[in-house]
Amino acid sequence: MDLQALYYVLAGILILVGIAGTVLPALPGLPLVFIGMLLAAWAGDFQRVGWIPLVVLGLLTVLSLGIDLLATSLGAKRVGASRLAVTGALLGTLAGLFFGLVGLFVGPFVGALVGELIHGREVRRAATVGFGTWLGIALGVVLKIGLAFAMLGLFAFAWWF
Repeated sequence: MDLQALYYVLAGILILVGIAGTVLPALPGLPLVFIGMLLAAWAGDFQRVGWIPLVVLGLLTVLSLGIDLLATSLGAKRVGASRLAVTGALLGTLAGLFFGLVGLFVGPFVGALVGELIHGREVRRAATVGFGTWLGIALGVVLKIGLAFAMLGLFAFAWWF
């Protein structure tokens, strides 16, 4: 296998892991997608994908980071979540990784709920905060998945046209 083919394989792996990272919180999803695309462009001496598409892809990557932070904090702030709820949602998401897809959906809610209970809120209020925080995280994931496919489409367009 020549070196260029190895770079393309590595780029493909980075892109696939990055797409998984749009759902899995432990991975920097779209930055990995971007690095994979940058590596593929570099492996082809930027002949198929030039600097303009790469700048746009980089801006979309930066936008994804902002969406990640904004969606979670807006969901949490909208329902009056404490810092413990947000921290609990993050820890719940990480713990949820061990329980598959169900854990990824339930973990953030349970983590935020427990965080609010530790903060001293009543169960009903803690559940509302848990749901609002979960909704913010879910919205962020949906937006990041959309951005991932937009990035893939832009890269494919630049590659073949």
